[in-house]
Amino acid sequence: SVVYKLSKAMNGRVSVPFVGFLWLCVWAAVGESKYMAYKDPRQPIVVRINDLMARMTLEEKIGQMTQIDRVSATPEILKECSIGSLLSGGGSVPLPHATAEDWINMVNGFQNASLSSRLGIPMIYGIDAVHGHNNVYKATIFPHNVGLGATRQVHTYTILFYIDLSSTQTSADYTEKLEECVKEKSDAYDAFNSFIKLALLDCIAKAYDLSLLGPKYDEFCCCRDPDLVKRIGAATAIETRATGIPYVFAPCIAVCRDPRWGRCYESYSEDHKIVQQMTDIIDGLQGEIPANEPKGVPYLGGNIHMPAYYNAIIKGVSTVMVSYSSLNGVKMHANKELVTGFLKGDLKFRGFVISDWQGIDKITDPQPHANYTHSVQLGIQAGIDMVMVPFNHTEFIDALTSLVDDKIIPMSRIDDAVRRILRVKFRMGLFENPLADFSFVHHLGSQAHRDLAREAVRKSLVLLKNGENADSPLLPLPKKASRILVARSHANNLGHQCGGWTIAWQGLDGNNLTSGTTILNGISAAVDPSTEIMYSENPDADFVESNNFSYAIVVVGEPSYAETAGDNVNLTIPEPGADTITNVCGSVKCAVVLVSGRPLVVEPYLSSMDALVAAWLPGSEGQGVADVLFGDYGFSGKLSRTWFKTVDQLPMNVGDSHYDPLFPFGFGLTTKAVGAS
Repeated sequence: SVVYKLSKAMNGRVSVPFVGFLWLCVWAAVGESKYMAYKDPRQPIVVRINDLMARMTLEEKIGQMTQIDRVSATPEILKECSIGSLLSGGGSVPLPHATAEDWINMVNGFQNASLSSRLGIPMIYGIDAVHGHNNVYKATIFPHNVGLGATRQVHTYTILFYIDLSSTQTSADYTEKLEECVKEKSDAYDAFNSFIKLALLDCIAKAYDLSLLGPKYDEFCCCRDPDLVKRIGAATAIETRATGIPYVFAPCIAVCRDPRWGRCYESYSEDHKIVQQMTDIIDGLQGEIPANEPKGVPYLGGNIHMPAYYNAIIKGVSTVMVSYSSLNGVKMHANKELVTGFLKGDLKFRGFVISDWQGIDKITDPQPHANYTHSVQLGIQAGIDMVMVPFNHTEFIDALTSLVDDKIIPMSRIDDAVRRILRVKFRMGLFENPLADFSFVHHLGSQAHRDLAREAVRKSLVLLKNGENADSPLLPLPKKASRILVARSHANNLGHQCGGWTIAWQGLDGNNLTSGTTILNGISAAVDPSTEIMYSENPDADFVESNNFSYAIVVVGEPSYAETAGDNVNLTIPEPGADTITNVCGSVKCAVVLVSGRPLVVEPYLSSMDALVAAWLPGSEGQGVADVLFGDYGFSGKLSRTWFKTVDQLPMNVGDSHYDPLFPFGFGLTTKAVGAS
């Protein structure tokens, strides 16, 4: 120890009292140097943040504002630059088919390097988890958001409606009072003396047709299914933790108003109210805010794109990512009015704002990276706290350092950013528990999570057509038939079924990308063993006519894509899907299942189809489609997007003056499970 070395150096040449004095002074100095308030979990977070920031150099602060991809990271970079965060971009994995243990070992290796830095500030590892832990082999892949937006919660409740015959009040009086009560209450209660008793289970619905006296039974309350997405969020969080990763880039709460946009499947709906409901996924991903925690309740005026951010912040979301988009010609990465003024100011957001992948570079689009230092200035001044610079961290750090040294960006802006980043790290307990263990690895792709994904698939399906009229439905299909046809590659292609952001950024083709069940697998498992299934990717009309099929299931759709690669001005069914519909449906009763990230042009073929199902991008559990096709469960999904007739109508959303859809927002036929009363 230091004391031992000092006492040996004295070699007895000082008096005992003086030695004692030295010991007291040295012990006091050692004690003071060892105690660091930011490492003391007993201290309030604000004290810990202040203590740590007082010790940090400008270089360390800017390092905390930097996020790099794992492929650019080395232990030396993490230690010397005090890098604040690492990420895995789409497809950035430790090794092909990496196990949960492989991921944990990689993350912990990087974390140990961060902990060896001068102040030992842990980094935070992030990953895209937009429909489950979608970068990871054998993880559960849930339906994309466009499908989850179509789910609805259906609860049966009974209204017991009692009238006191001695009362002079009319039924209209009771109707008004009951409707007021339904709007205000969500628990079972007694109201209005002995006149009305309402048993309301799980959700609130307006009571209909209450002018009739006497009991009414089996009213239905329906709303979108935020409980489902909350459970999906919790499952995703557990699977992400199973790989040692504590930070996910999810959910996307964009309100897609034009399906030609390649990111539309990442949006729950064209209606912000549905997107607001779906922010309950945050409670699953991050946990609900404890009852004693303060919740900001800022006022929010009417707007299409902003309301869901209010809900997300109320639920305690820790970080917000800025989009690539522009508003009135101003890139969002440079929009101080919205990032600082609205998000941090009006909405009182106290977490940190992170850029998108090379989002700073794209401020100068269509010439990205054209004036990088100026772009860094605009982004940081706009209010971005952490910058995703996957491959060029030294350029970013040098540029921001020079901007601070030249007093173009004030130190107060740097301190605000670092304070926000550290607040998130302290609140998540990263300083106390920086390293992951293997206690959750068995949850990755667990059967319970796959069952949940299968449930989500069932609830997301929207039945758009079922026979020419209600008296001649095709669905549900009989499980026992002599011979049935399953056509097109989407029936047996897990990659297309999952869509983009699955294992790779753009998704993959085929069945070897991860574990899961194709729609064809589900059909095979659902039908009676005596039923012969013939699968053909692109059968011609002669083949169909010559095989005497009882019925056919044609599964067509889009290839996998993500972001701008999915921008599409035509939105037609990719060939030869349309030809297959014509060949098959012209010769035999057929149900068409459309696997896509958005509505597509179907009107030219609709008359030849006996049934049409929008399956969206169902993910890894394709048997959920078969569950409903064959009547084990009923169809219940409702469109969260308007289904247009032609692309010439776009953009067209519910409420528009030119609204003339093929299938309107909220449309969806229902069926009952076979055997259900």
